[in-house]
Amino acid sequence: MASTSTSSSTLLSLSNLFFISPTPIRFKASPSLPWKQKPHRRRTPLRCQKMYVPGFGEASPEAKAGKNLHNFFTYVAVRIVLAQLESYNPEAYRELMEFVERNSLNDGDEFCANLMRESSRHKGLGGATLLSLRDIFVPITSSPGAISSLGAIDALRILEVRSAYCKNDFEWDNLKRLASKIVDESNTRLMRDYVLETSHDVENGK
Repeated sequence: MASTSTSSSTLLSLSNLFFISPTPIRFKASPSLPWKQKPHRRRTPLRCQKMYVPGFGEASPEAKAGKNLHNFFTYVAVRIVLAQLESYNPEAYRELMEFVERNSLNDGDEFCANLMRESSRHKGLGGATLLSLRDIFVPITSSPGAISSLGAIDALRILEVRSAYCKNDFEWDNLKRLASKIVDESNTRLMRDYVLETSHDVENGK
């Protein structure tokens, strides 16, 4: 009887284990692997808007400065071509100098366009027909007289020189440095002169 009672109590204990709802087990989330983590987003710094500059229409101050530099490069190219002609073709040098004295270099494109039409051949045609490409691209080794009679040759030289100077020889970084230096020095000088002037007036009792 004792064994029967013991076995019954054992079965009862086992049945209680199966019918009692166990406490839910909570698994801790494992940390995500480094290569699966979302990339950290960097905060982009706030940038202040540039100054609004009125009075330029659809263009920008940079476009206005670029136009002025374009005309300046034409002026530089004319000086370079004149120096070249003076050394090996005095007649062409004199003719180009006379043209420069009669025509303004404020508008570089207009200057070159007028120079292209300065050719004696072109004038003889009455401007009705443009020079052919064969007439314009006369080899540089032609006779000095042929070169000097064609203003288009000098104009094409100027176009080529101003493009090469702008792209290869002009020091853009130096321009920015010098422009900033000139502005800073001018501001300092003007403020210093004003302070000296006002302090002098105070001393004199004005």
